[in-house]
Amino acid sequence: MLRTRTPTRDLGASDLDAALALCARNQADNCFAAARLLEGGLTSAGAHVVGVIESGELVSLCYVGANVVPVETSQRTRLVLGDRVRKWHRRAASFLGPAEQVLPLWELVESAWGSVRAVRASQPHLATTTPPSQFGIVADERVRLARPGEVDLVLPAAEHMFTHEIGYPPYRGSHRSYRTLLQRLIDQRHTYVIVERGRVIFKADLGSVALGCAQIQGVWVAPELRGAGLGTTAMAGVVENVLQDVAPMATLYVNHFNVAARATYERIGMQQIGTFATVLM
Repeated sequence: MLRTRTPTRDLGASDLDAALALCARNQADNCFAAARLLEGGLTSAGAHVVGVIESGELVSLCYVGANVVPVETSQRTRLVLGDRVRKWHRRAASFLGPAEQVLPLWELVESAWGSVRAVRASQPHLATTTPPSQFGIVADERVRLARPGEVDLVLPAAEHMFTHEIGYPPYRGSHRSYRTLLQRLIDQRHTYVIVERGRVIFKADLGSVALGCAQIQGVWVAPELRGAGLGTTAMAGVVENVLQDVAPMATLYVNHFNVAARATYERIGMQQIGTFATVLM
């Protein structure tokens, strides 16, 4: 019996337009993947992108770099993509994306990739195209872009946020590589802060910007100021700035158990458009 050839192939620079068109089928779900592609993910030595081709058309892909991200996969295409991902045995920080794609893909490859730190299977995916001011929310006027020389000011807040969110610190020993990552975000004008008395008391980043969508991440409020409304007015300031200056849609995803954060995002007009999942390695 003849076997049909698996309809997958590694994608390269010439596939960028097709890959972005695939991502554009759902700009909010695929903002992260599209941003990585635009940043050179199809030619980067640290990333691998495999696509599923049917009748000459790219119908699904999987980005594997620091994260594993399925894009527009179906039960059928996940089978062939899972076979490729399983064989790579590549280490990544997480699998992330729409829950209905991430969790079945993880089931296919779990035996090869080994143990995980946590599976966050229900993370509401929120979005808005409406400035919070239209809901009567007064934005904190202190919210501004971090300046290029402020990376060491941002570092303690970013480190605290990462450690408490993920469960381990963002670096061991020298913080040089993590500091470089923060500097890149600041240089891209993707980090918003409130600075008071020489320290950051609020921070939020744009982790991905692509396809008319900006994905907010790394939201942090100084612990002693939580519960006093700062998160609401500061996030309102971030979203106002993003919608005015960066993209017509702002998105983020949040752990379902983070009741306080979910209430904050609801107050500023963000609505659930789906559910994400993250498998933390």
